[in-house]
Amino acid sequence: MEAVFLSFILMLSIFLGFELISKVPATLHTPLMSGANAISGITVLGALVAAGANNSEMATWLGGASVFFAVINVVGGYMVTDRMLAMFRKKPTGGAA
Repeated sequence: MEAVFLSFILMLSIFLGFELISKVPATLHTPLMSGANAISGITVLGALVAAGANNSEMATWLGGASVFFAVINVVGGYMVTDRMLAMFRKKPTGGAA
């Protein structure tokens, strides 16, 4: 019974997330990406705490993997944000040298 309930929650959250993201205008994607990167930074801190808790060897390995994937998420998010912001920068003009 619990697996059915959790599956229902997962499907509902997927649907809700898709509906919310599809309604966001293109001009708000960059600020929302920056906010998501800040949340991912909090995830890195939580993963560091989990990796350093010394509960068991398996928990340490899972915490280390969490740190690795959370850092990849943060770095990738900032790379995407930088690339999106580059679209709004003025192109250098060929002036007199």
